[in-house]
Amino acid sequence: MDIVIPLFDDFEPLDAIGPYQVLGYLPGATVRFVSTGGTGRVADTLGGLRLDVPVRYQEVESCDVLLVPGGNGTRPLLDEAGFLDWIRRVHATTRFTTSVCTGALLLGAAGLLKGLAATTHWAAAGELAAYGATYTPERVVRRERIVTAAGVSSGIDMALLLAALLTDETTAQAIQLYAEYDPQPPFDAGSVAKAPPAVLERIREIG
Repeated sequence: MDIVIPLFDDFEPLDAIGPYQVLGYLPGATVRFVSTGGTGRVADTLGGLRLDVPVRYQEVESCDVLLVPGGNGTRPLLDEAGFLDWIRRVHATTRFTTSVCTGALLLGAAGLLKGLAATTHWAAAGELAAYGATYTPERVVRRERIVTAAGVSSGIDMALLLAALLTDETTAQAIQLYAEYDPQPPFDAGSVAKAPPAVLERIREIG
C-alpha cells in the first residue's frame, strides 16, 4: 500500500505529520514524502522544521492514497500548472485522494471538488467555494474516493477513518490506542462556533 504526501515550503507540520503517524502503522503500508520544489529541502510554516525529501513529485506516477497537506505554501502552488496536473493524474490511480486544511484548495484548483461538499480550515472557507465546492464545517468529509479534513489537527481524525477504510475498524482503533489519541483539551475553543469573541480577536493578531 503506497501512501504519498507531497511537501512544500511553508507546509503546516501537523497536517502532514499527524496522518503520517497514523498511516505509517498500517500493515503493509509505505508512507512517502515527495518534494514539490527543486532542491528537495522543505521547511514548515513555523520555520523550525526542515526536511530533506529527495524524491520529487514528478517521479511518482501512481499511489493508493494521495494526501495533500495545507499551510501558507499552498497559495503559490495554486498557480503551478504542472503540480495541479500531477494531482489530477495521480488521482486517477488512487483508492483515496485526500487533503488536510488548505490542502483542499489544491484539490479544488485541480478540479477535483467541483459540485462536492468539502471542508478545509475555517479561514479558507470562502476560497474553497471559488473552486465549485460547497464548504461544510464538518471535521472530516468523505465523498466517495475524495476525503477532506478541516484544519490542522483534524488530519489525525481523517487518517483514522482512512485506516479503517483501508483495513478494518479494529486495526484503526488499535492505532488510535497506540497513539493514545483521546483528546481532552483544557479549553473548549477549537471551532469558530465555540470560540469566545476575545479568542477570535486574538487569532487575528497572531494569524
